[in-house]
Amino acid sequence: MKPESADKTESFYIAVILYESSSDAPDYQPLYQECFVLLKSSSLEKAKEKAISYAKKEEVSYKNEDGETITWSLKKVIDVNSVLDDGFESASDGVDLYARHFRNYQAYHLFEPFLSQQ
Repeated sequence: MKPESADKTESFYIAVILYESSSDAPDYQPLYQECFVLLKSSSLEKAKEKAISYAKKEEVSYKNEDGETITWSLKKVIDVNSVLDDGFESASDGVDLYARHFRNYQAYHLFEPFLSQQ
């Protein structure tokens, strides 16, 4: 029997996953993390299932240096879609994997920490 990953009909998918942190600290402000995860699957539906499973396995709780419990939880699987160009395995440089579109640059500027210098 062949392992599932050896199936020639599998394709690559990108999952956009949003996590939220919480804490037992009284003045804690939630932090959010957006992750882009590469998955290999035989269909979009199976890729969505894999994305949820992966995201749930990444949930974690730990004590920080102040003894407060920090918990990272799955907030939402935002998107799962085929990679734009799955020839990246043989590409030497520069392959588009995922793209998002938006209309409000000001909102993006406020959200994106590398643009807003936060």
